[in-house]
Amino acid sequence: MRCKNTCQVLLAIMVLFACRSAYGQDSIADKSTKMQWFKDAKLGVFIHWGLYSVNGIDESWSFYNGYISHNNYVKQTKGFTAKNYHPEKWVELIKNSGAKYTVITSKHHEGFALWNSKYGNFNSVESAAAKKDVLTLFVEEVRKEGLKLGIYYSLPDWSYPDYTHFTRDSVRYKANDEPKRWNKFLNLYQGQLKELSDNYNPDLYWFDGDWEHSSEEWQVPKVKSMLQERNPNAIINSRLKEDGDYDTPEQGMPITRPTNPYWELCMTMNNSWGYQKNDHDYKTADQIIGIFTDVISNGGNLLLDIGPKGDGTIPQEQVEILEGLGRWTNKHKEAIYETVAGIPKEHFYGATTLSKDRRTLYLFVKSNANGEIVLRGLKNNINRIYVVGEGTKLSHQEVGKVYWSHYPGIKYIKLPEHVLDQNMTVLAVMLDGEVDLYREKGSVIESN
Repeated sequence: MRCKNTCQVLLAIMVLFACRSAYGQDSIADKSTKMQWFKDAKLGVFIHWGLYSVNGIDESWSFYNGYISHNNYVKQTKGFTAKNYHPEKWVELIKNSGAKYTVITSKHHEGFALWNSKYGNFNSVESAAAKKDVLTLFVEEVRKEGLKLGIYYSLPDWSYPDYTHFTRDSVRYKANDEPKRWNKFLNLYQGQLKELSDNYNPDLYWFDGDWEHSSEEWQVPKVKSMLQERNPNAIINSRLKEDGDYDTPEQGMPITRPTNPYWELCMTMNNSWGYQKNDHDYKTADQIIGIFTDVISNGGNLLLDIGPKGDGTIPQEQVEILEGLGRWTNKHKEAIYETVAGIPKEHFYGATTLSKDRRTLYLFVKSNANGEIVLRGLKNNINRIYVVGEGTKLSHQEVGKVYWSHYPGIKYIKLPEHVLDQNMTVLAVMLDGEVDLYREKGSVIESN
């Protein structure tokens, strides 16, 4: 009898865990599996495209902060023509940059949707000069080219009359005070999300704007369950009241390595997310590659933003940056994709990655290197060193190693000028086993 009761208890526990998994409470193993493509991808392209792209003003915030009236902001629908929109060229450019996924703004905070939503009529088909479902056309091309699809969706909708917030100085009502009105908005936003889920089945949802309401008011558990019922492997970012799969630092590269094993730095090419005709402060190719290598060295992804114009053309400066990035990523792909975070910077003063078996160490060397690379505290013997994408075998010298001490010597690698890449050179250091680093406190070494 006791055995029977015990078996019943164990069965109940198993059912409980199965239910938790079914309703989005992923086990560590499940999460690791669904996040693997994201972890391996390293590079994505963000796309901010909407009404703000017409006049080149701040996306949504320009009217929210009172820089322009809402009426004048909405008039940009007349200029959102998409007449030179060629989604196949967008996707070709994105793929050739080395990006493995892309995230497009389906709807920003102002509520203008890029697809033909049945919820409201403020969209590119019914309200704009384009008169076309531009999101569907883009998704079709993304799927053709085998890229992973991410869809950005703003939780707030500042233009919708039954949403709580309108501008910084104007709040229509509080959700608790007018529950029927709030439920009307919930039906719109959750209905739109169901459309995105059913029509496009994204690999990734990139939420934004969650600060205006609580998890309870947004009904986060319900929304997450709905999306994962359609696709249990859908990845959700951290901006759903932090109930997501990965962190999203913005613009500023983290100084210390994030504790979350899954994270993504989203960053603009200049100082603007959407197209702004007066913003010519673009980062150089060296700067972007330097930031990118720092990100992957610390185990993260880079989501690099572009801002097309209202007619669908991508500014030439942005095209050139993606093309230059593509030249570099294609040459050095073995050191980028499907690698893991590198070694601490006190061992090498630069970015590094490791092969998944941790037996090949990749060193990212700036183009102004002085001809000699230094590795400190590496216990391994080096089997071979070669220049990635170029093939030249390099020699090295070890100094400061004595036979009676386990303290490793300092390894110097000679780097001739003729092998240097125009942006950043990458070296592959093949080790005699898994990377093994000396991490003890320094002390005086003496012989007896």
